[in-house]
Amino acid sequence: MPAALSARIDIATARPAVPYSRDVFGHFIEHFHRQVYGGIFEPGSPLADEQGFRLDVLEALRELRIPNVRWPGGCFVSAYHWLDGVGPDRSPTYDKAWRVTDPNTFGTDEFLEWCRRLGAEPYLCTNAGTGTPEEMADWLEYCNLAQGSRWADRRAANGHPDPYGVRFWSIGNENYGDWEIGAKSAPDWARYVTEAAKMMRRTDPTVSLMAAAVDDLDWALPLLRSAGKYLDFVSIHGYWDRLDSVNAPSGYEEAMAMTLEPERAISRMEAVIRASGEDVAIAFDEWNLRGWHHPWEPGAAAIAARDLNDDESTYTMADAVFSASFLNACLRHASSVKMANIAPTVNTRGPLFVHPDGVVRRTTFHVLSMYANLLEAEVLDTAVWSTSMNAAGTEVPTVDAIATVDPATGAVSVALVNKSAAEEARCELRVDGLLPTGRIESTVLASDSPDAYNSVAAPDAVRPEARELGGDGSVVLPPHSVTVCRFEASVPTADRAGWQLSGLGTDWRRLG
Repeated sequence: MPAALSARIDIATARPAVPYSRDVFGHFIEHFHRQVYGGIFEPGSPLADEQGFRLDVLEALRELRIPNVRWPGGCFVSAYHWLDGVGPDRSPTYDKAWRVTDPNTFGTDEFLEWCRRLGAEPYLCTNAGTGTPEEMADWLEYCNLAQGSRWADRRAANGHPDPYGVRFWSIGNENYGDWEIGAKSAPDWARYVTEAAKMMRRTDPTVSLMAAAVDDLDWALPLLRSAGKYLDFVSIHGYWDRLDSVNAPSGYEEAMAMTLEPERAISRMEAVIRASGEDVAIAFDEWNLRGWHHPWEPGAAAIAARDLNDDESTYTMADAVFSASFLNACLRHASSVKMANIAPTVNTRGPLFVHPDGVVRRTTFHVLSMYANLLEAEVLDTAVWSTSMNAAGTEVPTVDAIATVDPATGAVSVALVNKSAAEEARCELRVDGLLPTGRIESTVLASDSPDAYNSVAAPDAVRPEARELGGDGSVVLPPHSVTVCRFEASVPTADRAGWQLSGLGTDWRRLG
């Protein structure tokens, strides 16, 4: 006798599918601890090339088909001057954000070359802390203008005669927070962004421009009313397991309670944008379940404590399930969320751990790979009818799902998340009310324990597997798992104009 039904996934092909931006699979690198030096860049390593780029890191990251990478910060950028990192004569500078000395051997030209090697678009975040709008526009001139101007000629003199054509630029990072160097009040920030955006657009009007924001009406509404006409995105961030001062990662159940928060943040930001009347998208350009550990007090002990971010036992199936839930939320809101960047790419809390002898693909790496490689190009309207579970006192739907379609072939790929720590979840898939027929291909990321993780000693303890799941139109999801199912369906072509996907409020309902 089959197990009781945990969820029903209703996929509506009669409603138009919505194309989503692949930039939601973006990444982020900051000059923090061993993300750059000893991460993606390690001159002298036997695993690096003559430019200092770690080849094993590039090879692993290419598996993720990364569309864009944000750099150089993060808090680091709030006192970073780009001129310190270009040209042959560079001197180390003291990083006032993270209180270490940066050698400046990895700067703009190195980052842009690394992105070219990776096959990802660069996304440059500018210094709105100690920097000026003119400094931002000068950096844009250095990167994008043809020779014949001061900074474009400087680029050519540095060995790069052709413009880089960097498309994505951000004004500032978390300038709403008192932890940030150069934090500003809402009125001051609105005026600063307006003037910086005007100057950057006069330098290169073709760029996609964004500015730091927060999903709060009092902060973001003045920004959008003043600068919205110059912006393409607002940039928001989210780390839900806050660990900056005390490194005590939350357990599985607590992490599952946090899986609802990203979609709530998206919905709040959407409401602010609607109130402003501006046509801007959302860039969730720093996100991760767990915040970075960096005690704020000065001294060598606080800096040494950053090594705790490298504790492999932290990155369990909780991180994998949360990451899948986050990406599902972004895809459900494909009409408004056009970019998201996991923070960071390597080391600290990133999906790839880099050590002197190689790399370890953490559980989150496999989730990012599954979504980047197994989903189709457009999102279908999907309702999830699910039982609920108690996650550390919070009612959470046991199953989360998103359905995507290839408009050319009609192939449907459904990403399914079972948040239960111990129970299987049987899900019934229905397409326009009918059970799918034929073969259902499934790729499953699961483990024998919700606390399972990969490490240098056991790099493949958790890895995706091809499985045959269920039958008769249903699939059985292992506990604490992420699954992508693929099958053929007949999806009608329709006019997509004006359609938007529903959010959390109408997307899942309690079953039973």
